Amino acid sequence: MLLAIDVGNTHTVVGVFSADRLLAEWRLSTAVPRTADETWHLLKSFLAEKGVAPTSITQVGISSVVPDLTPLYSAIAERFLNVAPFLIDGTAVPGIRVLVVDPASVGADRLCNAVAGYARYGGPLIIIDLGTATTYDVVDAAGNYLGGAIALGLESEAAELHRRAAKLPRIELKFPSKVIGKDTESSMQSGVMFAAADAIEGMVARIRAELKSTARVIATGGLSAVVAPHCPSIEAVEPNLVLDGIRLICERAGRVPAR
Repeated sequence: MLLAIDVGNTHTVVGVFSADRLLAEWRLSTAVPRTADETWHLLKSFLAEKGVAPTSITQVGISSVVPDLTPLYSAIAERFLNVAPFLIDGTAVPGIRVLVVDPASVGADRLCNAVAGYARYGGPLIIIDLGTATTYDVVDAAGNYLGGAIALGLESEAAELHRRAAKLPRIELKFPSKVIGKDTESSMQSGVMFAAADAIEGMVARIRAELKSTARVIATGGLSAVVAPHCPSIEAVEPNLVLDGIRLICERAGRVPAR
């Protein structure tokens, strides 16, 4: 079995695969400081809950955009699972060419999205990840990673509004019934959510124009299921794309048996 670990800025998502089947996944807060022992205790509890013995984990793949936490999860793999983890970065992505100025600077999660998205849908493809940041990643017809765009995420935008303006409250990230808000909360929801949907449609149009192609569009990330119904360009929502990308990259690198 493969333990796939996606260390994001807000959440860390952990999944267990048996061959190409995702058996279970868990979400931890990245912001909560924990030692390796404390984190392992949580992971061991999750595994036990799903009936997965730690000794059945034979491979570990890690995608991390938080450099300070990469050693912690590497240590867990080595100390508690007796497995040397495979760390994903732009210099080690089998089966995809990373056509940017500095491949090592590309977030591992974005490369995992590109690999998994292309494996499932082919290309050209635009992948929109709605997380702490909203990222747009572009894969061409041959499966090459071309780059993309990065914008402030919805949670980050709402938090900044609350932080910078004394009278603006925290809001739930959902679409209000009307664009014209009748109170502060609905006005903020309108400004954050509808503006995000329109920004996505505008960015997709610009990327397609630059590609000279009607590239397919898929969405992933924690808020993708909320936003996608308001974006006609989004054809599918794939909530576990990064985890599946970790699995595929490890498989191609010979770290797990191909199915």
